[in-house]
Amino acid sequence: MFSYRSVEKELLDQENIPAQDLYQNLRELDFINHWLGGYAISFSALKKVLKEDKNMHLVDIGCGGGDTLKRIAKWNEGKQYGLKLYGVDLKSVCINYAEENLEGRDVTLICDDYRNVFDHIEHADIIHACLFCHHLSSEQLVELVRFCRDKGCILVVNDLERNPIAYYFIKWLTRLFSNSYLVKNDAPLSVLRGFKKKEWLGILQKAGAQKYTVQNKWAFRHQVIVYP
Repeated sequence: MFSYRSVEKELLDQENIPAQDLYQNLRELDFINHWLGGYAISFSALKKVLKEDKNMHLVDIGCGGGDTLKRIAKWNEGKQYGLKLYGVDLKSVCINYAEENLEGRDVTLICDDYRNVFDHIEHADIIHACLFCHHLSSEQLVELVRFCRDKGCILVVNDLERNPIAYYFIKWLTRLFSNSYLVKNDAPLSVLRGFKKKEWLGILQKAGAQKYTVQNKWAFRHQVIVYP
C-alpha cells in the first residue's frame, strides 16, 4: 500500500461539495496543519529564497480557504521582506471563503487554474504550493516544475511524505476528533497520495530542473525548492 502513490481521488477534488461541508473541512485542516507544525516548513523555505532588499511577489497555488496565505502574512509582519501575496484556486467556493478569511489582509485572490495566473498578474517571483502537489499526478507535477522554470519563478513545495506511521496516526486522529467526513476520508488518503523523496527527485529530473533541494522535514513532510 505504501510502495506506490495512490491514484484514488480525494473527495475534495470532486465538484459540487456543499459549502458548509467544505468550510468545515478547511477549518479542520488549518487546525491540523498548525498543530503538527506544517506551516513552519513553508516559513523555513521562504527564509532561504526571500531577499530583504527586494520586493517579491508570491503566488500560493491551490490556496483553498486562504489559511496558508493568512499564516504567511502574519509571519511576514515586522520583517524586512517586501512581500506581495496572491492566492489562486479553481473553486469559487474556496475563494469566497478565503475572501472572508483574509479580510483586512493585503492579499489578491484569483479564481482560476494556476496555469492562467499570468493572465491576471504581470509577474511572480515565487510559486508556493502547500499541500497542493499530492492532488496532482506525476505528469502534472512535471508540468508544474516546467511552468515555473519557463516563467522564471522559484517553486516552493510543502507536502506530505508517504509513510505508514503518518497514515495510521492521521487516520486514528481524524476518526476520534474530526467532525468532517471530508477530513476523515481525505486526510489518510492524502498520505497515500504523498511522496517518497526518490519520487520527487525523479519528477525534478524528468522536468529538467537543474538547481533544487529536496529535504525531509518534521511530521512526515517534504520541503522542495526548485530554482529557475
